[in-house]
Amino acid sequence: MPKQEVPLNNLAHYLPSNCLSEVLYYLEKYKIHLTITRKRQTILGDYRHPHQNKTHRISVNGNLNKYSFLITLLHELAHLLTFEQYGNRISPHGTEWKKEFGEILYKFIVKKIFPKPIEEVLQKTLKNPAASSCGDENLLRILRMYDPKKEGVFLIEQIKEESIFSIKGGRSFIKGPKIRTRYKCKEISTNKLYLFSGLYEVTLISN
Repeated sequence: MPKQEVPLNNLAHYLPSNCLSEVLYYLEKYKIHLTITRKRQTILGDYRHPHQNKTHRISVNGNLNKYSFLITLLHELAHLLTFEQYGNRISPHGTEWKKEFGEILYKFIVKKIFPKPIEEVLQKTLKNPAASSCGDENLLRILRMYDPKKEGVFLIEQIKEESIFSIKGGRSFIKGPKIRTRYKCKEISTNKLYLFSGLYEVTLISN
């Protein structure tokens, strides 16, 4: 996946206002190699611990809005802080990581960096952070409100049942009923059924 290292004087472009100095503190203290990647479907960021001659490395998707970018970066910083204390002796998203993520997230929440709707969801997240950057659907739903609007693009949960939509790659589906936490949709060309998250982005063809 192509990456690019971010010059520190350009980092403010990716972050909400009034938090650059706090972020730089961590990057400089731990000598973090921060890179920005193109959009990845399954993860928003990742952390790699030092080995051989390489230092701590964090990557974050560059297409995220500023609040999503910051939260993802803090998620990965929590991995770094956990590694500094425990190495590889613990579960990646166990109690120790949840403690570190909760503490670093709280430091940014109290600075009133996030809009009120995001702050309210983050307060709940502090109690039990999701293991995956993409795992907290309530948080993702609120964060999507701050994404740039895309003509004709909707979340599956926003379109009506029986609507026809397409996904990346051109495959078309008919939206079906909600089954617990996912929507059962039928691919038009094969009649096969697939389950989609309500937060999956699709292009609406027919409503």
